[in-house]
Amino acid sequence: MLINRKHRRVYIYCPGLLEKYPANTASVRGDRVLPGFMLNLGKVWERSRYC
Repeated sequence: MLINRKHRRVYIYCPGLLEKYPANTASVRGDRVLPGFMLNLGKVWERSRYC
């Protein structure tokens, strides 16, 4: 998983698969790689305003 705070984008890489999430998405699910995994990005985006 790559989180690009500057552009507020998330990418999940897996062999033969690339999932891109829309900019400013609130959360991401990693079910294909980690079943049941969900990451809330609210604090990540909040902190990126100050970096």
